Amino acid sequence: MTKILIAEDNAVNRELLRELLEVRGYTVVEACDGEEALRMIEQTQPDLLLLDIGMPVLDGFAVVRKIRENPRLASLPVVAVTAYAMQGDREKILNSQFDGYLSKPVNARALAEELERLLGKREDRSAPPNQSHESQTSGKTEAAGSGK
Repeated sequence: MTKILIAEDNAVNRELLRELLEVRGYTVVEACDGEEALRMIEQTQPDLLLLDIGMPVLDGFAVVRKIRENPRLASLPVVAVTAYAMQGDREKILNSQFDGYLSKPVNARALAEELERLLGKREDRSAPPNQSHESQTSGKTEAAGSGK
């Protein structure tokens, strides 16, 4: 089963992302700050990291730098999940060794597209083939998180 680590200091944003991921069959682990995220990467060996930029202890930029400096972790796909959505922010983030970018509030479809792009065939598809994306997320919010 594909495991995704959510590194986000806002509990509401973590919960919304967790729901969007679990409904798609992903295993989810969580971290509340950048330092904890690095520990959780070592302990749980996720397939992908959803990383908030504005976190305490170590921000997202510091976390991704440490990941890329570690040969054992350097290939981990890291997606920035951030409220930084001004002109130029996306480019700055993608030029800082992130593999993807999602602005808050996170759109469920954009999240699914990034996961598909970065995980490809490794993605665990536990939902029956005749069940559409919309029916899987009925009753769930289409956007996750609006704070940093």
